[in-house]
Amino acid sequence: MASDVYITDLLEQRPSKTVDFEALNESLLALSATMVDQPEQILPQFVDLVMRLTGGVSAGLSLYEEKPEPGVFRWKYLRGSLARFEEALIPRDNSPCGVALYQNRPLLAAHPERLYDWIAAERLVIPEVLLLPLDVGRDQPLGTLWIVAPEETYFCRADEQVAAQLALFVSNALKVLGRENDLKAELDEQEMLAREMSHRLKNLFAMTEGMIHITARNSESPEAMAVALSGRLRALATAHGLLQRRVRALGSSERSTPVRDLIGSIVAFHEGGRSEAHKRIEIAGPDVQCGDHAINGVALVIHELATNAAKYGALSAPAGQVSVHWELEDQALRLAWIESGGPVVDGPPDAAGFGSTLMRRTVEHQLHGELRLDWLPGGLAVHMSVPMDYLTR
Repeated sequence: MASDVYITDLLEQRPSKTVDFEALNESLLALSATMVDQPEQILPQFVDLVMRLTGGVSAGLSLYEEKPEPGVFRWKYLRGSLARFEEALIPRDNSPCGVALYQNRPLLAAHPERLYDWIAAERLVIPEVLLLPLDVGRDQPLGTLWIVAPEETYFCRADEQVAAQLALFVSNALKVLGRENDLKAELDEQEMLAREMSHRLKNLFAMTEGMIHITARNSESPEAMAVALSGRLRALATAHGLLQRRVRALGSSERSTPVRDLIGSIVAFHEGGRSEAHKRIEIAGPDVQCGDHAINGVALVIHELATNAAKYGALSAPAGQVSVHWELEDQALRLAWIESGGPVVDGPPDAAGFGSTLMRRTVEHQLHGELRLDWLPGGLAVHMSVPMDYLTR
C-alpha cells in the first residue's frame, strides 16, 4: 500500500510545466525585503506564494516540536481548503511529514488517507500532496512545507523545483526568526537581571545602613563595632555570592539557593578548615530552597548564632558541638540550632543583646516567622519557624 501512496518517481514521467523563474526571483527579492522589515510576516507570505506558483488548493507548514515525546508536527500558516486545521498537531512517526523528514528529500504522496487513519478520520480526500523538508542537513529538521494538488497526476518536476527553492527560503526565514527570538529572550533576561540587581543592591544598602547605626549604638568601642559589623557584612556577602552563582548557572529559571548550602557557607568560617570527620557543626535536613528575598535574613540569623556560639557558647570550648537540623511541617520550615559540650549556661542574659534583637527582628518582621531561644544548662537551643511562602520568595 505504501508504494501506491508514495509516488515521487512519477514526477519525472509527467509532462513538464513552464515556470516563470523571473517572476519567482522577483517574488523572492520582495520577500527578502519583508524579512528585513517585518520578519514575522514572511512565513505566511511564503505559503501564499507557493500556492500561487504551483496552483495548489491548500498549503502550509508542519513545524516540528520535540514535546510531547517522541515529537509532533504543528500545522502553521495554513492556506486554502485545509486552513481550518490551523494549529492542529499531527504525529511525527505516522505522517507523510515524518517520512519526508526521515528520507530528507522531496516526496509526492497520492491519497495519503489510504495509509493514515488520522487523515481518513477527518473525511479528507487528498489527490496529491507534495512535501519538501525544511532545513535539510541538520540533526534536528525544522519541519516540512507541503502543497495539496487540486487533482490526481497534477504535480510535475517543475512544481517540485519551485517548491524546493521556496522551502530553502522558508528554512532560512525560520533560522532568522529563531535567532531573533533567542536574542530577544537574552535581552529580556539581561534587563530583568539588571532590575533585580538594582533592587537587591537597594535592599543591601538599606540593610547595611541600618546595621551600621544599630551596631554603633550597641558597641563599646570602635574596634568592637568594626569586628561585629565586619562579620555581619561577611554573612551578607556570602549569601549574595551564593545567589549570584545560582543566577549565572541557571539563567532566569531559578532564583533560589539550597538552605543546606547557605548554612554550610556561613558556618564554614567557624570550622577552621576541619575535615568532614572532625566537623563540630552538624547540618542535616531535607532539600529546601531559600529564595533571593529571604537569603539575607537567614544568613544574618545563622551568622549571629555562630558568632555567639564562638564567643560564649559551644564553639568556645574544645569539645563543643552544634547541631543544625530542619524539617518541613505545616507549610513551614522548622529549624533547630542546638548547642552542647560548651560552658554551663546559667540562664538567659540579664538584657537582650543586639544580636538577639537583630535575629528576632529578622525572623519575625522580615521572614514573618517565629523565634524561640531557650538558655538550657547544656547549651543554647534555638527554634525558628518560617512560612514557606516567605522562605522561598
